[in-house]
Amino acid sequence: MTVTDRLTPQDPRNQYPKPPFPQQPQPAPGEVARIQPVPDHGEHSYTGSGKLTGRRALITGGDSGIGRAAAIAYAREGADVAISYLEAEQRDADEVAELIRAEGRTAVLLPGDLTSESWCREMVERTVVGLGGLDILVINAARQQFRENVEEISSEDFDRTMKTNLYAMHWIAQAATPHLQPGASVITTSSVQAYDPSDILLDYATTKAGIVAYTKALSKQLMKKGVRANVVAPGPFWTVLQPSGGQPQEKVEQFGSQTPFERPGQPVEIAPVYVLLASQEGSYITGEVYGVTGGAGIA
Repeated sequence: MTVTDRLTPQDPRNQYPKPPFPQQPQPAPGEVARIQPVPDHGEHSYTGSGKLTGRRALITGGDSGIGRAAAIAYAREGADVAISYLEAEQRDADEVAELIRAEGRTAVLLPGDLTSESWCREMVERTVVGLGGLDILVINAARQQFRENVEEISSEDFDRTMKTNLYAMHWIAQAATPHLQPGASVITTSSVQAYDPSDILLDYATTKAGIVAYTKALSKQLMKKGVRANVVAPGPFWTVLQPSGGQPQEKVEQFGSQTPFERPGQPVEIAPVYVLLASQEGSYITGEVYGVTGGAGIA
């Protein structure tokens, strides 16, 4: 999709590819180049308007999916951006860094494992040094690996999902808070799974519900220093998370077909919400959950 296409009113049902999609298994954490059809993260379709000029952002999971779309949008809105990712995702991260720098903005690359408390804290400090401060914190990286029944979820599985999705959020928020000045923004990524959990995503859905509660409580603390905190709750979005173990391949084939749109969302379609919540235009928004679910809604 082009910039012109995104600015012209269209039937949203037909704006992007619909299933069936090909089965396409790949090992976690997944690689953007291997997913078909190629997701639209805004590489050729997002146009900025200076809403984040001079801001400094840290985005976890910024190499692919929703995090990648947010990173591209932030750079095109005028922000310098640091992205965290796993070392196996280096090629995707390099592509995002190139797109950030093409906008004349600073890109800081932070490869590491978020299940390590020491790395989470070091990552924040490297961001502050590399960007000269921190104004926007997007906690987005997540682990999602389906299991058909509760007996298949090992303690190792459960522990890694909890550490990636919940513990890391706490460690990062705790390390970042002293650096956040009035006007700063924290944005976490939950899911429709927090409200309507799938039976095969028991541990993942549990963490996504926890993210909502944590962020709502955090927002009450942070407002005492003039910092806002909000949650984005996506529905089915077409990202590498899905074919790399997030869903069974038969569900990948029909991914998003259950929505009124009859298709999954593309990452660029949710990026403007992350921009709003980070920008001065969202100055009276805190402690909220923004659902972008393709019509499923959140309770």
